[in-house]
Parts: sequence; C-alpha cells; structure tokens
Amino acid sequence: MKQGIHPNYQKVVYMDTSTGFKFLSGSTKGSAETIEWEDGNTYPLLKVEISADSHPFYTGKQKLTDVGGRVDRFKKKYNLK
Repeated sequence: MKQGIHPNYQKVVYMDTSTGFKFLSGSTKGSAETIEWEDGNTYPLLKVEISADSHPFYTGKQKLTDVGGRVDRFKKKYNLK
C-alpha cells in the first residue's frame, strides 16, 4: 500500500442524539469532541440522529404501509380498472 494516501482509521464513539445510546466502533471520520469510554480511554465523539437503538425497523415500531390502498388510489386517479 502507498503511504500517506489513506485516511486515518481510528476507534470512535457514536452517540444517538435521540436516545443517548452510545457504542464504540471504527471510522475514518474524526471529531473535535471527545468522550471517555468505559475502558478509561478517550475517543472522538460522533453524534448521529438515528441508530439501531432508535430506528423503527429495529425497535419493532415500524408502520406497514397499505399497499392495496395506494394501488386503488392510483387506479382511481388515472381512471384505470
């Protein structure tokens, strides 16, 4: 591999701003904010709006769309039968 062309890969802490859930992972993205993690080390803090802790698909609160109603509205709009 060529030296000096790859971004710096480091451990970072992601924090879900809607629930406060935090997890440690690796990333090439950095941050000026830091946080002390459970292991006593300090890592850059990246804030995200949604994670598996708050996403409706993973929390089981996902709404199912009414596909039949959509098709019927489409047919009615364009006079199809």
